[in-house]
Amino acid sequence: MTATTHRPAAHGVTNRFDAAGPATAPIETTSIETPAQKAARYVFAGLRLGLGFVFLWAFLDKVFGLGHETTAKGAWINGGNPTMGFLKNGAAGPFTDFYHAIAGHPVTNWLFMLALLGVGAALVTGIGMRFAAVAGGLLTVMMWTVVLPPENNLFMDDHLIYAGLLAALALVNAGDTLGLGRLWGNLAIVQRYPVLK
Repeated sequence: MTATTHRPAAHGVTNRFDAAGPATAPIETTSIETPAQKAARYVFAGLRLGLGFVFLWAFLDKVFGLGHETTAKGAWINGGNPTMGFLKNGAAGPFTDFYHAIAGHPVTNWLFMLALLGVGAALVTGIGMRFAAVAGGLLTVMMWTVVLPPENNLFMDDHLIYAGLLAALALVNAGDTLGLGRLWGNLAIVQRYPVLK
């Protein structure tokens, strides 16, 4: 009977032993990031931050009336209505009646504003990218349906592009670069419930 010796693996390589004992071919466990992959990580991080600013700015402007799209008089904190103008005056197409019916309702306002804040904060911090993809995608697709057909295209507009970009950002873990996504993903509760990632 012969003894089997388990030798330590070389750096970055794991030896695998089968039931009989002899080692099979080494498995490479590390990979070297190429310059293109590194550049792509930072491009996605930049897109994440930029899109996050779009959502957060919309939230802040509607809450405080910063004067870009919302006047101080129309600010939510001054009694303004964040959804009335767009849904009542901008709605066109097959869903007009539905959007007119919910325009300006307190529940509509709160859901819309919380979605803007939540998605914007998730994108800027890199935390909860899956939430951002689902909630932001739903919000942007709904906004697309408000103005069907789009003014400058048969069906495509920036809302659908945003929805697709949100999905891509979640799929490539864009919150890990220039964000807190990696730290967040290592928390026990996130490990247990990956939907929080």
